[in-house]
Amino acid sequence: MHLDGRDFECPIGSFVYVPHGMRHTFETLDAGSRKLNLYTPAALVGYFDELAAGIAQGMDGARLDALADRFGMDVVGPIPEGYL
Repeated sequence: MHLDGRDFECPIGSFVYVPHGMRHTFETLDAGSRKLNLYTPAALVGYFDELAAGIAQGMDGARLDALADRFGMDVVGPIPEGYL
């Protein structure tokens, strides 16, 4: 996890709290790994629904930026290879 300018390695079972407005991103180091996100309020559910649909339709970086902008987000760092 990259949280507000600092990097953290999060082993299996880690819990990460990201306060509203904190710049953050993550990188998965192991193929097939999973994470569980909980949002309150659930405003980002729409973002991830649209992101999943966009990826399935071949979304490019410009569409990802537009989607993030609609939800008040900034894409932090480069888009990982194979993400879109």
